[in-house]
Amino acid sequence: MEWPLLASLPDEAREAVLRAARRRRFARGEVVFHEGDPADSLHLVLTGHVAVQVATPGGDRATLNVLGPGAHVGELALLPDRHERSATVTALDQAETLVLSASSFDQLRLAHPEVNEMLVLLLAERVRELSARLLEAMYDGLDRRLHRCLYRLGRVYVDGPGPVTIPMTQDQLSDLVGGTRPSVNQVLQRLVDEGVVELGRGRVVLHDIRTLRRKAAL
Repeated sequence: MEWPLLASLPDEAREAVLRAARRRRFARGEVVFHEGDPADSLHLVLTGHVAVQVATPGGDRATLNVLGPGAHVGELALLPDRHERSATVTALDQAETLVLSASSFDQLRLAHPEVNEMLVLLLAERVRELSARLLEAMYDGLDRRLHRCLYRLGRVYVDGPGPVTIPMTQDQLSDLVGGTRPSVNQVLQRLVDEGVVELGRGRVVLHDIRTLRRKAAL
């Protein structure tokens, strides 16, 4: 497995980071960490998929993102001033992560100053992602937001050639795009009519990634 955030590091520093991380396995539905917990480690997703969720003012839980192999979560734990977890991360299926503790990262920074660049890249990537999501929420209609969401999820869940199955409900998709379930269903039905997707119980199957990408304007 390769992580883009480690690509800029020299071989020795990259290997040191991976040696310092410990493996953890999570069953489907198991919480990786809770919102409000002390932020003490970064997780590199090795296998499986995890959902990033936050509590809403009404007491519900909204899904903000879905991450797969090669992704990372919990980077704020590596900052000098420790934070609380800003979201709950839950395994959507059997998952395995490499956990880099904040204390181990501090030691790595002393032995390999190059890893400071990794932290800068982590934070810069998160700022770009949040900025893009904000622009989408402010200026893009629901159709395009859903097209982009499905395309991104397709890249997370792709497993070889052929159709890509996204094991998510329409309620979860509604959370991700900031729309109501009936409105999201209307957009999905139009995609079904065009042969772009197929709907099933608790899943969406992507049949035409090329058309979906064109609609997403990516």
